Amino acid sequence: MSQIFHRSTNTLSRATIFGAVFVVAALLWVAMEVQRSSYVTYAGVRKPQPVPFSHQHHVTGLGIDCRYCHTSVEISSFAGIPPTKTCMNCHSQIWSNAQLLEPVRASYRSGESLQWTRVNQLPDFVYFNHSIHINKGVGCNTCHGPVDQMPLMYQQASLQMEWCLQCHRAPEGNLRPRSQVFNMRYQQPTSANPVVVEGKSYSDQATLGKDLVEKYKVRSVLDITSCNTCHR
Repeated sequence: MSQIFHRSTNTLSRATIFGAVFVVAALLWVAMEVQRSSYVTYAGVRKPQPVPFSHQHHVTGLGIDCRYCHTSVEISSFAGIPPTKTCMNCHSQIWSNAQLLEPVRASYRSGESLQWTRVNQLPDFVYFNHSIHINKGVGCNTCHGPVDQMPLMYQQASLQMEWCLQCHRAPEGNLRPRSQVFNMRYQQPTSANPVVVEGKSYSDQATLGKDLVEKYKVRSVLDITSCNTCHR
């Protein structure tokens, strides 16, 4: 009986199977990279705003503290978007006729809030509390990046779950003294640049972080990585 299939059929079949495995793996890798890209996460993307507010000018240039505008960040789950009145505390006196700030003046006259675009936006199924992180010693720029150097605000991190878990699994690596939470130029301790907390000097982050975990009563890793911590 003559052979139905060519001798190369087995080789071609094996190559096709192995090739399919590599193609599927490549597609999964591409999908994961796209999911982590700024196209999906908006990390690094400057979103349009009604007024081109510059954190660099107001924070670095004028020395305005974060809490002057974000008044609820220490006591609320939401950092808060400043009302128009906060802007007009200064801009009723300076740049009072600047065309750039007409939307601010119009908002103040009409009583209608400016429609700012949220930059750091979490999904509705994620619970996040600003006050907890602030009071546990997590600095503003740990999550938001160098805001004081941003002419236009953008999202620094991906805000994806894997990014959150990196810190939740080892919080001691990112904690700082509460007095330094709003210090945008804070540097973690080194032998050349120690950090003093209540009279005790620290020359490495590992020791400082370990002590702050205990001092600020940061919950155990099992607690802060459980699903219902963020998904309620």
